[in-house]
Amino acid sequence: MSISRREFVRLMGLAGAAGLLPRSAFSQRKAPSDFYEIPAFGNARILHFTDCHAQLLPTYFREPSVNLGVGDGYGKAPHLVGKQLLDQFQIPSGGIEEYAYTHLNFEDSARRYGKVGGFSHLATLVKKLRAEYGQGRSLLLDGGDTWQGSGTSYWTRGRDMVGACNLLGVELMTGHWEFTYQDKEVLDNAAAFNGEFISQNCKVKEDSQFDYELADIGDFNEDTGHVFKPYVMRQMGDLRIAVIGQSYPYTPIANPQRFMPDWTFGINEDDMQELVDQVRDVEKPDSVMLLSHNGMDIDLKMASRVRGIDAIFGGHTHDGIPGAINVSNPGGKTLVTNAGSNGKFLGVIDLDIKGKKVRDFRYRLLPVFSNLLEADSEMQSYIDTVRKPYINQLTERLAIADGTLYRRGNFNGTFDQIICDALRAVGNAQISLSPGFRWGTTVLSHQDITMEHVLDQTSITYPETYVRDMSGEDLKLILEDVADNLFNPDPYYQQGGDMVRLGGLDYVIDPLGKVGERISSMQLDNGVAIEASKKYKVAGWATVGSQSPGAPIWDVVAEYLRSQKVATLSKINTPKLKNVSGNPGYA
Repeated sequence: MSISRREFVRLMGLAGAAGLLPRSAFSQRKAPSDFYEIPAFGNARILHFTDCHAQLLPTYFREPSVNLGVGDGYGKAPHLVGKQLLDQFQIPSGGIEEYAYTHLNFEDSARRYGKVGGFSHLATLVKKLRAEYGQGRSLLLDGGDTWQGSGTSYWTRGRDMVGACNLLGVELMTGHWEFTYQDKEVLDNAAAFNGEFISQNCKVKEDSQFDYELADIGDFNEDTGHVFKPYVMRQMGDLRIAVIGQSYPYTPIANPQRFMPDWTFGINEDDMQELVDQVRDVEKPDSVMLLSHNGMDIDLKMASRVRGIDAIFGGHTHDGIPGAINVSNPGGKTLVTNAGSNGKFLGVIDLDIKGKKVRDFRYRLLPVFSNLLEADSEMQSYIDTVRKPYINQLTERLAIADGTLYRRGNFNGTFDQIICDALRAVGNAQISLSPGFRWGTTVLSHQDITMEHVLDQTSITYPETYVRDMSGEDLKLILEDVADNLFNPDPYYQQGGDMVRLGGLDYVIDPLGKVGERISSMQLDNGVAIEASKKYKVAGWATVGSQSPGAPIWDVVAEYLRSQKVATLSKINTPKLKNVSGNPGYA
């Protein structure tokens, strides 16, 4: 049974009176009667969301129960799940914030507290927090992965989200999945965006600069090669703030290079340090911030090595971390934050900046509860308008969920298994492969699975499926390669996704193993061992290389679900794990 807004506020007030509100939400001595009452502190307020993946409406989203940390990341944020994360950030169990930040008691809590996110509810919160802090003293940042992830974003080529962000008042953004539209479409969308798209690491390749066909579009700088402005200056009251952009470093590797054939990316740590030094010397800002889509582990390493950045507002790895991590480096300290995904959270940091230094701060990662925040009428009207042409397609009922269907987790998710089962069934394949994407909404048990839910899991610009023969050796190489991307102890070699999802195949993985030696004991569902030289019929989708010949993945999954009526999982192909006992990222 859901809870009313009035009862919700009453319970929050009682919790505050009892001293039960966690430090992650409120840092003042007297707890507020309203969950979103944030006392002003300092002289600059930065609001930050990231990885909303085009979710305009409130959704359910289950946080991971497995987010393993290796090397220096072992036992530290963001590699904490469940009770370990609650304890680290002094959040009590069993309440509203447990629901927001963890997978614990998810189904019961979801039915009690309702959906999260939604741009109309986010707009209400943003307007409230900006108005309370004072005119011209706040800044709204979007960390990227905004134009992709829904049916409407796919059909409008991301333009629906550009309009929503303009209404929301986003001033600066960077990107990753934005680049999976055609390069000209990216530049056209950036031009339609009322704010500025910034990226210090997106450049035109040297061998393309001479005959670069898009040189007259956007902010291309032929002297530096930057496709977009690498940084901008913003006036906030009496302060001048520099914000540098960092797009996803591995975009042309993780996504098809054919969509941006002339562009290159990379972590570019040396370039970052050079730019920070230049901005400090030339612009004389009161503070330097980084709007990043590196992924949190890369941000933490970069913060420890690059001098002169006061705060990093990060994205890509979808980590909803309730606190800011203060990282020491040769030049002082850098605050590192990450604001989750799916529009579920809004990061709010109030900074006390004096003498060109951050003297103190207050950080909160606010869950956006649609039951607690009224919908902004202007934003809701816009959302209704952009969805109207597609509403019949989006609302088609395909099947009933037999259990909770979710994606997020290092090794598998129940909705991922549905996709894998669909590929095997429709393609008449022994084995199926599906990418370890971290975006995708959650469906509660016994609810309708609609076409919109399927599109939430699959809406990419290279959705074509395939069925082909692969050797056992090839399958092992794929698993080893993805495992190294996920579990390499050096964050600069991690690409931020999760393990490829499998149907019809089990295996053993040692996340702490050496490169090429993490995967073993591969076998089919019937227990027959995979042979290196033998060929197997494999179905999959989302090839990064040449375009596959098959139907879009959403059509394959929809066909399967229509035939099933009730989406029941007979088996989940989750690998057996070695050397993870006691890991705080494993529940």
